[in-house]
Amino acid sequence: MAQDLRDLFKDQSNDPKTKMSEGHEARFLQKLDEALPQEKKSSNRWYLNIAASIIVVLGISYGVVKATGGPDIEPTTVVEEGGSAPTNITTLGDLSPDLKKVEDYYLASINLELSKIQLTPENKELFDGYISRLEELNKEYDRLTQELTDNGPNELMIDALINNLKLRLNLLYRLKEKLKEFNTDNLQQST
Repeated sequence: MAQDLRDLFKDQSNDPKTKMSEGHEARFLQKLDEALPQEKKSSNRWYLNIAASIIVVLGISYGVVKATGGPDIEPTTVVEEGGSAPTNITTLGDLSPDLKKVEDYYLASINLELSKIQLTPENKELFDGYISRLEELNKEYDRLTQELTDNGPNELMIDALINNLKLRLNLLYRLKEKLKEFNTDNLQQST
């Protein structure tokens, strides 16, 4: 059943009915050239294309930086105790908008938790113990912030600052738990 195609076409090429008209091949090549023109040779101005691409990329980058506010770091001015000369302090919020959100979140949560605590004469001693620990953490945070300003930002410093904020917030959560336990114990003792 299998036939060799070459044999089949040899037989048909001798058939007078399958003869092509004169100039058929020339017309076919002309139509082929019109449909698929050959590529023009590249010009010697390829360097202009590269320069134009660089200018476009720089322009877009400049536009994005201007639109987003850019990485402008404006240090906070703080007057140190015992001195009158202001020092520029860089905080987490000065490094990036994301770090500012993290810092603002923790500071707002810390202040909110502090405002929720009800101080009574009975829980004052417990409260004062936790507040003294919070003050130590605040001093450590200030020291880390000064180190950030002096040495510049690095991953370890940023992690230490964020961990300090987390620790302060967790300390306040523990204080609230202890105050609840203290109040529950006082209610049980009074009844």
